[in-house]
Amino acid sequence: MATIMTPIRISVLMTAYNRERYIAEAIESVLVQDYPHFELIIVDDGSKDNTVEIAQGYSGRDTRVRLFRNESNLGDYPNRNKAASYATGDLLMYVDSDDSILPDALSYIISQFQLNPHAGYATIYKGQIFQPPLVLSSEEAVRTHLFRESFLHIGPGGTVIRRNLFQKLGGFPEKYGPANDMHYNIYTACHTPVLLLAYNYLNYREHEGQEKNNSFGYLYNTYLYFSDLMQLPELPLTDEERSYHIRKCKRRYLVNSLKFLRKSKSLPKMLESGRLAGFGFRDILTAIFQR
Repeated sequence: MATIMTPIRISVLMTAYNRERYIAEAIESVLVQDYPHFELIIVDDGSKDNTVEIAQGYSGRDTRVRLFRNESNLGDYPNRNKAASYATGDLLMYVDSDDSILPDALSYIISQFQLNPHAGYATIYKGQIFQPPLVLSSEEAVRTHLFRESFLHIGPGGTVIRRNLFQKLGGFPEKYGPANDMHYNIYTACHTPVLLLAYNYLNYREHEGQEKNNSFGYLYNTYLYFSDLMQLPELPLTDEERSYHIRKCKRRYLVNSLKFLRKSKSLPKMLESGRLAGFGFRDILTAIFQR
C-alpha cells in the first residue's frame, strides 16, 4: 500500500498598520496561490485608516483568512511575533501588507522544503557565489555571510522558517528597532542548515512609510545587534575572528556616523546615536587605529 504524504501546511503572516492603500493587493496575492494548504493570518496594530475594514471584507468571505486586532500598538517586530503566536502551520512566512507574492510562491517554497527536509530556514538568494536551490550547513552559511558574501540580510518577506524552530529560538528579537531582522537572520542560521531559494517570488514595494527609511534607528541599532551577535557562543568563529569583526563593526559605525552627520547636518542626533549605541572615546580610538 502506497504511503500518502501529509501535505505541509504553511501559515502566511501579514502584519498591518495604516496600509489601506496596499493591503487588498497583498491579501489577494495570497488567496490566488496554486497551493491550497495555507492559512492567512492578519494582525492589525491599531490602524487609524480603513485597513481593518478592508481586511474584514476578506475574512468574512474566506475561511482561510483570520483577522486579529491588537488592543494597543505593539510596533513592527513585536507584532510579527504576535502574528506567529496565532499560527498553526508547519512553516511560517511573512507577506507584508504593502507587498505581494507571485501565484506559485507557496508551491515553490513547499517543494523545496520537501526536497530538503533537514533545512529549518530558507531565504531568497540573490548573490553570485552559489547556484541555488542549495542547502548550506549552519557554519558554512554564517561564515560565508561574514567573510565572503553578505547574503543574510533580506527582510522577513524573503525568509521562511519551520514553526517549531521559530518557537524554539524565541522569534524575532525586539530590541534592535529596524535591525531586528538582521540579527534574526544570522542567529537563526547559527541553529539550522539554510536553504537558498533561487526564485524571487516576492514583489517588494518601496515607499516613504517604510521603516527602512529610519536612518537614525538603523545607525545605532546596526551597531548594537552586531556587537551582541559577536558575543553568542554558538557563532562558529574563533576568538581572533570575533575580535576582527568587532573592530570592523566599530570602524563601520564611525564611518556611518560621519555620513549621517553630513546628510542630516545634526550633530546632536549623531551624538545621541553614539550614546544609544554605547560608543565611546575608546571605541573611536579602536576604530581609527586598530586593524
